[in-house]
Amino acid sequence: MTSNATNNRSRAVVLLSGGMDSCVCAALAARDHLAAAVHVSYGQRTQERERRSFESICDRLEIRDRLLVRNEALSAIGGSALTDPSIAVPEAHGIGVPVTYVPFRNAHFLAVAVSWAEVLKAEKIYIGAVEPDSSGYPDCRPEYYRAFNEVVKAGTKEGTIRVVTPLIAMHKHEIVRLGLELSAPFDLSWSCYQREDRACGVCDSCVLRLRAFREAGADDPIPYAEAAKRKSDFGK
Repeated sequence: MTSNATNNRSRAVVLLSGGMDSCVCAALAARDHLAAAVHVSYGQRTQERERRSFESICDRLEIRDRLLVRNEALSAIGGSALTDPSIAVPEAHGIGVPVTYVPFRNAHFLAVAVSWAEVLKAEKIYIGAVEPDSSGYPDCRPEYYRAFNEVVKAGTKEGTIRVVTPLIAMHKHEIVRLGLELSAPFDLSWSCYQREDRACGVCDSCVLRLRAFREAGADDPIPYAEAAKRKSDFGK
């Protein structure tokens, strides 16, 4: 692509945690826009591994503009198994919001992305929020993003920035298939809530991811602890 063509592309900011869903969102943003990526470390258990995934995914997708931010508020507040080492990360949960929910986390992330979008003159912010087949986090619901967009419209200089959630109504296996069509770098992504060497295979995020790949008829390319992977393979 020529530099003139690149300069003529619209700008977009993508929130890229390094997980499966944000990886697919980044692939979409990089396909359709001149993308810039934001990653927030907030004291989560696997923050170093997630940061490495962020950098690697950006390299693969040729996203050059990157913003790495540390948020100390969420770990100081606590109340989540992801940020408080005294709260155990559970295996796949049942009904209700799980203890891995980080209170109002996505508002913190989106605030950073909106601020940077104003500076970059980007009008779209991509986030990989998903409602079906998810952990049931309240800040992943469509009504949350409808309301947040009203805040962005009222609270920014031009009022034209919009948060987009292209995956929010998709089932996880559909996201895997979309990612495969986009050649999203799943091999570089990381979803596990508690391990950084090999994915545990039993936390909620791992179980949802493994099931998604299985239902999509594809192999998950990241390494898992084998015993845990077998345990989580509840579809058999």
